[in-house]
Amino acid sequence: MDYSNLDPLTETYGIPFYLQYLAHWPEYFIVAEAPGGELMGYIMGKAEGSVAREEWHGHVTALSVAPEFRRLGLAAKLMELLEEISEKKGGFFVDLFVRVSNQVAVNMYKQLGYSVYRTVLEYYSASSGEPDEDAYDMRKALSRDTEKKSIIPLPHPVRPEDIE
Repeated sequence: MDYSNLDPLTETYGIPFYLQYLAHWPEYFIVAEAPGGELMGYIMGKAEGSVAREEWHGHVTALSVAPEFRRLGLAAKLMELLEEISEKKGGFFVDLFVRVSNQVAVNMYKQLGYSVYRTVLEYYSASSGEPDEDAYDMRKALSRDTEKKSIIPLPHPVRPEDIE
């Protein structure tokens, strides 16, 4: 895993975290491998939320592409695969969290049809005395959300403890 997390903006988790995702949501754990066996990138996510409140959705937990395999459309393909899985599971939308400062990623997600649903204040914990960083909760409506209600932006920022 660490090989693809050379980008300091990609969250790195402990092995138990990855294994939990692999055990609970194996269909949301997709690895791209080069013909020579090198890890090109991966995406991991899950299905979560309430169906009754029209909040059942796919969630992107991590997306990472190794530096030498960037700018080839791999991240877009991995996102597309996760969206297809979420569509098949009857999700209303797909969401993800991204650092406000990560403009490259924010712009890529916008190109893929995502929009900022809300800002989550101090979502990312900082190290070495730096201030915590805000996140954008970005969403893309799926076909089940015919009125696109799930992506209507919230007018005010929220705190991490306010996220369900």
